[in-house]
Amino acid sequence: MKIGFDNEKYLKIQSEHIRERIAQFDGKLYMELGGKLFDDHHASRVLPGFKPDSKLRMLGQLRDSIEILIVISANDIEKNKVRADLGITYDEDVLRLRDEFIRRDFMVGSVVITHYNGQQAADQFRHRLSREGIKSYIHYPIDGYPHNVELIASDEGFGKNDYVETSRPLVIVTAPGPGSGKMATCLSQLYNENKRGIRAGYAKFETFPVWNLPLKHPVNIAYEAATADLNDVNMIDPFHLEAYGKTAINYNRDVEIFPVLNALFEGIYGENPYKSPTDMGVNMIGFCICDDEVCCQASRDEIIRRFYAATNKMADGADNESEVNKIRLLFNQAKISTATRKVTVAAYEKKIESGQTAAAIELEDGTIITAKSSPLLGCSAALLINAMKYLAGIDHEAKLIPQSLIEPVQKTKIEYLGGKNPRLHTDEVLVALSVLSQNDENCRKALEQLPLLRDCQVHTTVMLSEVDRKIFKKLGCGLTCDPVRKI
Repeated sequence: MKIGFDNEKYLKIQSEHIRERIAQFDGKLYMELGGKLFDDHHASRVLPGFKPDSKLRMLGQLRDSIEILIVISANDIEKNKVRADLGITYDEDVLRLRDEFIRRDFMVGSVVITHYNGQQAADQFRHRLSREGIKSYIHYPIDGYPHNVELIASDEGFGKNDYVETSRPLVIVTAPGPGSGKMATCLSQLYNENKRGIRAGYAKFETFPVWNLPLKHPVNIAYEAATADLNDVNMIDPFHLEAYGKTAINYNRDVEIFPVLNALFEGIYGENPYKSPTDMGVNMIGFCICDDEVCCQASRDEIIRRFYAATNKMADGADNESEVNKIRLLFNQAKISTATRKVTVAAYEKKIESGQTAAAIELEDGTIITAKSSPLLGCSAALLINAMKYLAGIDHEAKLIPQSLIEPVQKTKIEYLGGKNPRLHTDEVLVALSVLSQNDENCRKALEQLPLLRDCQVHTTVMLSEVDRKIFKKLGCGLTCDPVRKI
């Protein structure tokens, strides 16, 4: 993988910038943390060289100054809201996040339950936290939030909320997902700190859009593609342009809310320390791009991957036509099409040539390997074998898994387990190779090539099963599939 991002520089200058922001206030900063902290794979895909846990590693340099607040909405607890990527409820994710932070030696101070209005499920969750020795606080809904500034910045608004006791200068406010109340928690704390004579500060740590890249830079367009289901729109920050005469990029929700935040800051402090929504951010990622073209190409690939992900959801029955159409428009802005992705074209050509569903992978050296479905193997399983044989220098015609081993597996799948597809999946092929590798040198050599598939691009002309998708994800491949369901 070509590197386009200087990760070590990022770790250094980002932590330095946060320290400077803390010093601007009374040694107390509440920082709203948006996006993923432990596993930001979107950032690592569009900024090759960025490590998925870079933000966590960066914060590790400030560990002794950090206290973490985890925020969850009582409404999400009551609705049993689920994180789609993990398949667990938000309340379970609060405990998971807490354990993950503690395992990495971060101090987790407490949990804040927002939007509390007597929900029984929230009471039960709070009791559970208490039994486990975890402090919790309650924040209430405020009529007219966020526009009724006079009420919000008063003892009947933020003043009714529990004051969250914290002991360290940098308080990271995070949550299982959007809409949890992170910003309101920060602002409530500013109000209540100010009543106690402490002029605490607020900052927002979000990775995208990158404020000092052009509006139509592929990295920023890729962010719009990633949030097409939320209908986020990147835009020039008009407040920043007016205040400084300089162009900075933000997104619609932050720009729309800034006049309200400005009034809230004035209600709390008497003045707003920030002149624009961009001023509130602390993101230094744009300064750490070391090869712009590498990041541009990676971002174009990501936009195409997002398009296929959206069309696959639609093929599965989702009502997301607006999301698909939004990404189509982004194709025009980025001057790309699905044909821009080499493996997409290669897989389609293999399908035409063979008359079967097909797959293609682009290896690190640029070589493209293809495969088709057969009575024994699905196209994705065949692709894995072909790629491993090429990388291991094994003749393409060599049979790694004998038909005599495959057929009994197929019989079990169909006759005993009631399956309809006799072809072996990717996981079944890898298990078979693992068993054979004890006595077969070629199978052993083939398996040793698996780490070389990380960051390789894959496309199939049919939607893969969940099992196959997970295998490619574990291998670190960038997978896309035509929105065609298996018959």
